[in-house]
Amino acid sequence: MNLIYKILFFLLILFMTQCAYYNIVKKSQETDKKYYSSIGFALIYDDSLLDQGILNKKIDNNEIIVLHSSLKRNTPVKLTNPDNLMSIDAKVYKNANYPKIFNVVVSKKISTILDLDPDNPYIEVIEYKRNKTFIAKESNIYDEEINVALKVPVNEIKVNDLSKKKIKTKKKSIKKTSFILVIADFYYFDSANNLKIQLINQTGNRDFIVKKINNNKYRLYVGPFKNFNTLKSTYISLNNLGFENLNVYKK
Repeated sequence: MNLIYKILFFLLILFMTQCAYYNIVKKSQETDKKYYSSIGFALIYDDSLLDQGILNKKIDNNEIIVLHSSLKRNTPVKLTNPDNLMSIDAKVYKNANYPKIFNVVVSKKISTILDLDPDNPYIEVIEYKRNKTFIAKESNIYDEEINVALKVPVNEIKVNDLSKKKIKTKKKSIKKTSFILVIADFYYFDSANNLKIQLINQTGNRDFIVKKINNNKYRLYVGPFKNFNTLKSTYISLNNLGFENLNVYKK
């Protein structure tokens, strides 16, 4: 009888251990999941996109609707306009096919809410964890390293004119916006520089640059580009060479 009790006790301990291990592994897998994040340009929906074969899904422009090429239906996302920091929470409505130069398709209602620039529809897309207690901004975002963090412009500076003993205002000039395409980060400079030389030879574009981020990170990017239209051809040529999900940063 004692032997039976010992066997039952052993089986109970084994069962509890396996349950604990399963919970730890499951929690670890959830923690290690890479959440989608991207900075680039939005494709603002219009019915003409269907006629031109640019997009394969029809949506209602008067609704808050998001289409994405890889995120699953109902995936929660936060959309932000980096220019004014306005944002909106939404869910992916459907998967869609569209040019890879765009990182998301949004309805005109979303475009209006975020006040996107039709000529440069710059946007940030971040996937939510479903319980909304965490937002991933780690996998593709390096604003602090590349020094492209948004800064609030000072529109007016007060100047004290001692000769006239009165205060005048002087408007500070606002730097024109430009964009860069980040290709990849490398541990060694030689690796980044070798790819830079290959891309220059393959594309004929000599604007590829290797920037040292720290002692163990070298960033290869191309630019700057004055606007979205000047960036298009380079983006497409890199896509054709196999480079996908390129992030676009303001410089």
